[in-house]
Amino acid sequence: MNAETLCAQLAALPGARVRAADHAAVGYDLDVTLPESSLLAAVGIMDGAGYFIEGMTGVDWLGECEALRKEAEAKAKKAAEAAASAGDAPDASQAAQPEPPAQDPIPQEDELEVVYDFNLYAARHRVCLRVRTPRSNPQIHTIAEIYPIAHWHEREIHEFFGIVFIGHPYLIPLLLPEDAEYHPLLKDYSA
Repeated sequence: MNAETLCAQLAALPGARVRAADHAAVGYDLDVTLPESSLLAAVGIMDGAGYFIEGMTGVDWLGECEALRKEAEAKAKKAAEAAASAGDAPDASQAAQPEPPAQDPIPQEDELEVVYDFNLYAARHRVCLRVRTPRSNPQIHTIAEIYPIAHWHEREIHEFFGIVFIGHPYLIPLLLPEDAEYHPLLKDYSA
C-alpha cells in the first residue's frame, strides 16, 4: 500500500483528521488525530499496510482549555482592532482579505492523549496516531490484540498517566508498587 492510499483510508475513518507533516522537522510523515471510536480501525489499517509500532506515550494536556480560550480571545481582539483600523482607511487591497483558517474547537474539559508511532522501514514512512480522552474518565481500547508489544506500553502509560486500556489482560504497574493509587506524570500530581 502506498502513502496516498494509506492517507485516504485513514481520512475515511469517522472523525479522523489527517495532516501531512514535514519529516525533517517533526520526524514523521503523517499526523492523524482520531476519536477513540476509530482507533481500532486505524490500527487495523496500519497493521494491514505492514507498519510496525515503534512506541506509545501519554501526554497530559492540563491547562490547555484555558490557554486556548485566552489565545482565541487575543486573536479575536486583534482581528477586531484590525477591522476597526481598516474602517478608518479603506482601500481595495483590504476589501478582499482571505478568511483565517478554521480552528479546532476548544475542548470543554482538559484531556489526556495517547500517541502511537508507526513505521514502515521499506518505505521510510512514519505515521503518528493521536487519540484523546477526558481526564475525568480516561479510557481507551487496548491495541494489544493487534500489536502484542503494545501490552507493555499500555501498562506503562496506565501506570504513569492513569489511562485505563479497556480489554487489556494485565494492567498492573511495571515500576510503581502494585498498590500505588497515584500517577506521577500527571501535571497535577504532587508528591
